[in-house]
Amino acid sequence: MKKVNKTNAARLLDQAHVAYELIPYEVDENNLAADHVAASLGEDIHCVFKTLVLKGDRNGHFVCVVPGDAEVDLKKAAKVSGNKKADLIAMKELLPTTGYIRGGCSPVGMKKPFPTFFHSTCTDFPHIYVSAGQRGLQLKVNPGDLVAFVGATVVDLVADKN
Repeated sequence: MKKVNKTNAARLLDQAHVAYELIPYEVDENNLAADHVAASLGEDIHCVFKTLVLKGDRNGHFVCVVPGDAEVDLKKAAKVSGNKKADLIAMKELLPTTGYIRGGCSPVGMKKPFPTFFHSTCTDFPHIYVSAGQRGLQLKVNPGDLVAFVGATVVDLVADKN
């Protein structure tokens, strides 16, 4: 088995004594979707979370971490972040804003700390998966520990499925 190199996100969790596992998976450059990640891990899509970066009209950038099969509700996200409206940032803004690329954006270790919101279902699981900061590597971590470490708020963030 090949050695997995630690990411900056993993090193930050180490420094804070937050328990986690680094879980590698096979990357498909043509399919960076969370359902592919979940299938590669053999895990339920509901415990594989994606990290989205948004920009509000009042308070600037913030982060939403939602289940892999869910869509963030922009109205809910705006409200919880103290904005009137919010939108996902453009793909070209992701790397300069966070230090991460699409498919490898972690809620841990961004260039600067942004207000972070986890969808309320994260606490339904003993552990969740989030990106470790690079494509092909996930952090398996206790959601309560992760929420506490990043100073996040747990709220309802996803669009209702009709």
